[in-house]
Amino acid sequence: MSAGWTWYVLIMTLASVAACFWLIVWTNRQRASESEIAASEAHVWDEDIRELNNPLPMWWLWSFIITLVWGIGYFVMYPSFSDTGGLLGWSQEAQYEAQVAAAEERYGPIFASYGAMAVEELVDDPKAMNIGASLYANYCSQCHGANALGAAGFPNLTDDTWNWGGSPANIEYAITNGRNATMPALGAVFASDEAINEMVRYVRNMANEMDTTSPAHATYMQLCVACHGPTGQGMQAVGAPSLADDVWLYGSSESAVRKSFVAGRNGVMPAHMNMLGSDRIRILSAYIYSLSR
Repeated sequence: MSAGWTWYVLIMTLASVAACFWLIVWTNRQRASESEIAASEAHVWDEDIRELNNPLPMWWLWSFIITLVWGIGYFVMYPSFSDTGGLLGWSQEAQYEAQVAAAEERYGPIFASYGAMAVEELVDDPKAMNIGASLYANYCSQCHGANALGAAGFPNLTDDTWNWGGSPANIEYAITNGRNATMPALGAVFASDEAINEMVRYVRNMANEMDTTSPAHATYMQLCVACHGPTGQGMQAVGAPSLADDVWLYGSSESAVRKSFVAGRNGVMPAHMNMLGSDRIRILSAYIYSLSR
């Protein structure tokens, strides 16, 4: 927190506390004397409504005072207006690290025992799969969906289509180190919109047949074959998807395929090694492997 914000919080807090104390004192001074109460006995309506002011009971006022005193104590003991940690020296980072350390001490041996097992073995262990499901929900479902069916730009993890390979080793590598797949923008390469449209039609029809008579065939063999292969089968080594099936990561519509050609695509799978560690990654890899089986 900067010095300006530190002083702002300090001044506003003290001013608010002082204003509350003043309000309590001022309210208490309005309390009627015994003579005023006696003089008001003639001005009573509905049995107990008097003309004079009836302030809050003293026990209620004292509860406000106690609350304010507690607030001042909290303000001083904890880092309310600076990064000094208050008199207790507390910080949310230190508390988080302590909680993580405690959890690691308790659960670390369990994860280590599973981390020593092969993915194929973990798939058949119900307890390991329950842990894997929890890890998936926390770290993967935001992109791949709660049911792992994926979305546009995020692959389905329940089928047998894996751009980088679906073996246990490939899955574990992807989670550990991440993936970065790039489809270059090729819009400037084509001479006209019609040439782009022809290329889109050619690629979208590759699942049915290789139209070698199409003008786009020569263009494909020049620009696309290095990554997607001569028959559009793809190349797992670079994460290039197959164009000869009905699985389209970004959608199979003409507009989606055209955007891929013209603007390119950049798919990123973040590395999780620093977040999870090797043992948890082994369990998560086994769970994801089980989904596609």
